[in-house]
Amino acid sequence: MSEQRDLRVLIVEDEAGDARLTQLALQKCGFAVDTSVALEGLEALQLLRRQGERFRHAQRPDLILLDLKMTGLGGLGFLVAVKEDDQLCSIPVVIVTSSQLDADVLDAYRCGAAGYVRKSADFGEFLAGIRILGQYWFHLARLPVNLG
Repeated sequence: MSEQRDLRVLIVEDEAGDARLTQLALQKCGFAVDTSVALEGLEALQLLRRQGERFRHAQRPDLILLDLKMTGLGGLGFLVAVKEDDQLCSIPVVIVTSSQLDADVLDAYRCGAAGYVRKSADFGEFLAGIRILGQYWFHLARLPVNLG
C-alpha cells in the first residue's frame, strides 16, 4: 500500500466512547489514518452519499469499521445498503463488534463484510487486534483507489 497520503477510515459506532477507543487504538498503533465517526447507520449513509449541507464535501473513506449492534439502522442494514450501492460497494467494510454469535458472523459475511473482528473489553487485547487489522488493511492489502 502506498504511504503517499493518509488513508480515510469511517467508524460507524453508536457508542461514542467505543468510537473514541477505536480512534485512540489506531493512533497508538501509529497508523497514518484520518478518521471520521458516524454514530448511527443513517448518518453514515448520508456521509457516504454526501447528502445534505453537512456532508456535501465529505471525503469517502478507504475503509469502514462497523459495529454490528446499533440502534436505528443496524450494522447489517447499513452493510446491505453500502453493498447494494454501485458508488459505495467497493469500499471494504470490516465488522468490529462484541458479538461472538456464529449467526452474526455468517450474516455479516453473507451481506458482504470484508472481515469480522471481535471487540475485546480488555484495551490491551483490543489494541493488539486493531494493530493486526491495521497492518493488514493499511500495509499489506491493496485498497481500491477512491475516485469519489
